[in-house]
Parts: sequence; structure tokens; C-alpha cells
Amino acid sequence: MTPNIYAFDSTKYAGVRSSGYGISPFPSVEQWADVIRAMAGYFPGSQAVAVWLVGEVDSVTNGMKLEFPSDGEKYELITFMEEDKHERYLNYFDSAGIKVYLQVEPGYADMNTIIDLVISRYKHHSCIIGFGVDVEWYKKSKNEEQNELVTDQVAQEWERRVKAYDNSYKLFLKHFDKSNLCPNYRGDIVFIDDSQEFEDFDAFKHEMSEFASEFFPNTVMFQIGYPKDEKWWNEYDSPPQVIGKGLGELAKQECGIIWVDFSLKEVFFNILCKHTDAAHGSELECYY
Repeated sequence: MTPNIYAFDSTKYAGVRSSGYGISPFPSVEQWADVIRAMAGYFPGSQAVAVWLVGEVDSVTNGMKLEFPSDGEKYELITFMEEDKHERYLNYFDSAGIKVYLQVEPGYADMNTIIDLVISRYKHHSCIIGFGVDVEWYKKSKNEEQNELVTDQVAQEWERRVKAYDNSYKLFLKHFDKSNLCPNYRGDIVFIDDSQEFEDFDAFKHEMSEFASEFFPNTVMFQIGYPKDEKWWNEYDSPPQVIGKGLGELAKQECGIIWVDFSLKEVFFNILCKHTDAAHGSELECYY
């Protein structure tokens, strides 16, 4: 069933979150691009965007593993991959008109060092529009730990460092509990709510509305589509569009709708498998 297209002004960004642990196998560049475009297509006038994880928390070292090769230097609590996982995706996005926020899960690794390493690595890409931190994994490397709060001073310091590379870059801060984010400083920061486990859509919208109000007039994004909420969002013919419409109507500032990769195959199965059939023959079962 083809959903109706809703038109409203507050949704500036629409796309997906990408991580190494969200969907398996990891989609091709074409699959990612098509899913991101499909999300943006639900919201006329929105910018197609990806929140793209390039550094994952490492519970063994208590730091972080960056998903690209080392520059040859040693950095405390930071490890690297032998090959760059993301370069070919970012190259594709450069020419596809898709914009990207690079994201990290820092653990106990030094954030200033991480900002320098990540932005220096990828700043040549025209698709990059910012850098962000999943604060749930700031000064935390294991589920049973509690992350450290981001103070006003820390947020301002991170933003200043990001913008030193390009003043148009935006810092984002993400957490499911707004009390973990800078209480007063706002700057040009984008704030992302990735809350989950709601009883129904109304409860979900109440949380997101409070989050948007807390950080008004800054841009906010809503990372949605968690499996623990599927009991209610799966009732809709087009969950990203229906949920996004509700969020876009409640936000009084520019907002973004980001579908999490944990449930991409449930919502974008046909898009993912279109490429599978083309690559492996239509007689083969889709590997999603």
C-alpha cells in the first residue's frame, strides 16, 4: 500500500541511523542510499540524512574502536580497524546528495582526541555536516555503568572544537534522558532523543514533545523505530511516515526523523531485497 504524503514545515531532516550492530548483513552503499531517500521521501522538502556511527564503545579496553586505520600514532583507550569501513559509503553519499552526521560512542577515551581523529579523517567529504556523541556511552563502557553528564562547559568545548574545522558543522548530543545533556548551554547544538519502551504512541509523543520543548529553539531529532516499541508502531501501514508526521506536528522548531537500523528490515524489506535480487538472482531468497 502506497502511503499518502503529508506536508508540514518542521521536519528538516529525515533518514536513518547506521551502526555495525544494528542490521546484518551490513547493507550496500546502494541499499543505504535507497532507504535514506525513502525516509526523506515521506517528508517533502526534508534533507536526506544519515546518523553514521564510526566509533563504537569497547567494553574490553573501556575505550573506543574507530572503524578506520590508525595514523601511526598511539592514543590511550583508542583502537583502530585495519581497513576503513566507511570511505566508500561516504564517497557515494557525496555524489548522492545525502548528508551525514558522524557519531561516536567514546567510553572513557578522550573526546577532544576523538573529535580530531574523526573529523580529520573525513572532513574532505562534502556530505559531512556534523559530528555527534551518544552520551549514553560517555565515560561509560558497560551496560551496568552510569554515563557522565555533559555539562555546559563540556558541551561548549566540544562544539568549539568541532566548529574549528568548519563553522557550518554542527555538534549533536544524543541521550534518552534529557537531564543527561547540558542544562543551559545551547549554542548551535542539535539534540537527539532516542527513548524507547513506550506503552503507546501517545506516551511516546508526550516524551518527545517535552524533549523538543526543553531544547527549543535548537534543532532536535527523534531516533525512532526501536523493536521494544514495535507492538504499537507496527500497527501502522507506514510507521516512519505516521510517527514522523506526529512528531513534526508537535515540534515548534526544525526537527529530524531518524529510523534506527535495528528494525530497518521490518520497515524497508522491499528496498533492501530489491538489491539482493539484482545481485544474486530473483530465484534466491532475500538474505534479510
